[in-house]
Amino acid sequence: MRGDMEWGTVPGLVRSAARRFGGVEAVVDGRTRVSYAELGSRIERAAAACVANGVRVGDRVAVWAPNSLDWIVSALGAVSAGAVLVPLNTRFKGGEAADVLARSRTKLLFVTGTFLGTSYVASLRRAAGADGGRSRGAEADGGGRPRAAGNVGERPGPLPGLPYLEQVVVLADDAPADFRIWKDFLASGDGVAAAEVRARSQALTGDSPSDLVFTSGTTGRPKGAVITHAQTLRAYGVWCELAGLRQGDRYLIVNPFFHTFGYKAGVIACLMRGATMIPQPVFNVETAMANVAAERVSVLPGPPTLHQSLLDHPARDDYDLSALRLVVTGAAVVPLRLVERLRAELRVDTVLTAYGLSEASGIVTMCRRGDEPSVIASTSGRAIPGTEVRVVGPSGTALPAGSPGEVVVRGFNVMRGYFEDRAETARTVTEDGWLRTGDVGVLDPEGNLRITDRLKDMFIVGGFNAYPAEIEQLLGVHPDVADVAVIGVPDPRLGEVGKAYVVRRPGSLVTADDLIAWSRREMANYKVPRAVDFVPELPRNASGKVVKGELRGR
Repeated sequence: MRGDMEWGTVPGLVRSAARRFGGVEAVVDGRTRVSYAELGSRIERAAAACVANGVRVGDRVAVWAPNSLDWIVSALGAVSAGAVLVPLNTRFKGGEAADVLARSRTKLLFVTGTFLGTSYVASLRRAAGADGGRSRGAEADGGGRPRAAGNVGERPGPLPGLPYLEQVVVLADDAPADFRIWKDFLASGDGVAAAEVRARSQALTGDSPSDLVFTSGTTGRPKGAVITHAQTLRAYGVWCELAGLRQGDRYLIVNPFFHTFGYKAGVIACLMRGATMIPQPVFNVETAMANVAAERVSVLPGPPTLHQSLLDHPARDDYDLSALRLVVTGAAVVPLRLVERLRAELRVDTVLTAYGLSEASGIVTMCRRGDEPSVIASTSGRAIPGTEVRVVGPSGTALPAGSPGEVVVRGFNVMRGYFEDRAETARTVTEDGWLRTGDVGVLDPEGNLRITDRLKDMFIVGGFNAYPAEIEQLLGVHPDVADVAVIGVPDPRLGEVGKAYVVRRPGSLVTADDLIAWSRREMANYKVPRAVDFVPELPRNASGKVVKGELRGR
């Protein structure tokens, strides 16, 4: 039975998991270990506290914190109380977080204390109080009309620049006087009857919004994609089936929870199958290997850089990684040899590639476990069941197999729209339901998709379209290249040419002239980078994407 029909809503899934997998270990967070039954109880208690503090069906509740048990409990507690979850990027600065909180009119925020040496509370207080009580986007909806103030809660909020934000709960044991600590917040719901909490979640339907996922913002201001309970459950029921996730799996969730790959392909998927979640708040390769060894981790999805750094670590053989059996990865560029190394060096049985974006519930295409290794290594697989994928030209006409064009998708996974932004929604989703992804791709005759680039990243060299991701994939074959990003830069003769930012492999002495000469032998002249800068690492956001705007700024 389909997940959206079997469980109905995310709270329905949570209750089902607590019943079906009661004694199974659900979450391992440091020294804390909780079963599925206990996780269900904690989520119910958090939901009761949300009800006690005035959260109503459809209110937005945000979580701005790294991967942890408290993130899972606070987020699913809010959703169980009928709220729409707004996960905030942990790399946001205070002003960026305040902007999303204002535009989503978030009512309640759960926030970490200090993370990576930064006080999120202090940065938010500075951002939300520094502009005289106004935050960007707080006064008008996406269509430019003034917003009514009637939704502002009766109690004054703790941050003057965020009038809709009634309460901030710090996921720690101490907080400023005008904020609350997690323990006190949970205790405030102890007088709410279980029947009231259950009734609240039962008021939801599959068509109710479950979350508001803001895009990563690498190409502009983040926009909030509205995704429903039914979309979430159906999409990640499919993900579980295609990936082969099963009870007994132990899943190291390094992908950040604010990203669909971490929350839905992680937390939601584990709830469906009874797998054990092991959240890791920051990717550190030594910590990841230690977790894999100590916890007998069997499932490790993530961006290619995660697996590449693990394979290349000089101390890899000091850790027992033999329990690993499933890797799912995906990005604009997945090095062809990465799949082969995972299979050959780590003996990983199942390596799959996939492609998705927030506006399509995080999943568009995925390889199947029976696919040939060449398909898994060179494509992101085929459209998931119940959806269609095409590659189209500038006029929107479908192109034949082998022709590059914009990838469009239609089906149950396409968002309901951008939050209160009809104009941007109309630009992105056509009248007949096709989502314009902004990605350039090629379909093979069997329908397997190969992503070649972002439309906005393409540059034109003397009249030829150059796609950075294609050039990056070619450069990635060079034995001295550990990581690479290519951008277009102005050129007086050709208009634009490629410039490569390269991370050398340890011990490599390769020079820019070496790489340019090698490129001239391996690729068409218009693709050859005219300049190479060596860098210790590429700038990436928390989703693993290279922030090319930062490279262009250099």
